[in-house]
Amino acid sequence: MTVVDAFDWGLLEPAGAAAQGTGDDTVLTAMVETEAALVAAWDDLDGVASSVSFDSGALDRGRLVARARTDGVPIVALVEQLREQAGTHADRVHRGATSQDIVDTALMLVSRDALAAARGRLTAAAGELAARAREARSTPLQARTLTQPAEPTTFGALLAGWLDVVISAGQALDAVRYPVQLGGAVGTGAAVLRSGRSLDVLDALRASLAGRLALDNPGRAWHTDRAPALAVAGAAAQVAAAGGRIGRDLALAARDGYLRPATGGASSAMPHKKNPVDAVLLTANGLRAPGLLATLHTAALSYDARPAGEWHAEWQAWRGLLRLASENAVVLAHAVPDATIVASDVPRPESMDAAALAAAEHAVDAVLARHERTATL
Repeated sequence: MTVVDAFDWGLLEPAGAAAQGTGDDTVLTAMVETEAALVAAWDDLDGVASSVSFDSGALDRGRLVARARTDGVPIVALVEQLREQAGTHADRVHRGATSQDIVDTALMLVSRDALAAARGRLTAAAGELAARAREARSTPLQARTLTQPAEPTTFGALLAGWLDVVISAGQALDAVRYPVQLGGAVGTGAAVLRSGRSLDVLDALRASLAGRLALDNPGRAWHTDRAPALAVAGAAAQVAAAGGRIGRDLALAARDGYLRPATGGASSAMPHKKNPVDAVLLTANGLRAPGLLATLHTAALSYDARPAGEWHAEWQAWRGLLRLASENAVVLAHAVPDATIVASDVPRPESMDAAALAAAEHAVDAVLARHERTATL
């Protein structure tokens, strides 16, 4: 069986190319990598060299999709195919694990790599914002609160505010840990004990699996403690929110004419327009993220050793947040240097006293100092 039509190839996801590292192929590769690392971890403990290796490209994806519908998870069919590839060593595949161990671990692998790439993009955007905030540190600007003219500030202070949220998003990513998952059928590792091994072997197996995958070893199964998943999701949502917050300002500044994109988008009906597409995408993704995050928080109200539906509800929401974070990090890294200041249209206050200027400059300096501290971490 072959997969005839991909569900989503970017037609309604304009920045989707930035999130290719979160697609089905990447997740499948991570699942296979997890199963291979588990076999190797058992080999280490048993003192054998089974030399089992898997070929992700040889997997029948249509079979995986069909059985995912039948079984509710893709792992059953995946394990069957991997055991076929393992031949005489088939019994070493998926040993002591359950579907949730493989799915959770695979999503952690995908999360680690996707958010590491996003972190690099945020770093680039932060560097550009710092340079521009420093340059515009003393340029007067009419601030607004609740859409109305407020006290005077500086253009540098506006840019420093953007830099501040990017720094915070980067710090959120830096704080995330990506633990391996391994607990077996109901999270207790009983299958290891039934195999004639002590439960200390489960701890050693988990540690070996974590080491092979370069994930954290939590020293436990977290099947129904979804805190690790929530931490990843929360950090990804913060990246989306940071981009969305800046996108709002970019759109309003483009509307008012003083900060325009050098590479705007076209209109199907109005050829004179140059739409601030980066601002639109950043804002849209920022708006999409809270619903996905709410799904994970709702699903965290788990029950039993594995709930019926709650864990399953996480999968696409989790991956969706990785996608939005990846997209917004890439779009933001483009949007910041692409924004062109139109000096004649910058809304300037009628007057700006020394106190307002000094306060704005101090605010800029504080954020720049924060950037310098975090840039060395």
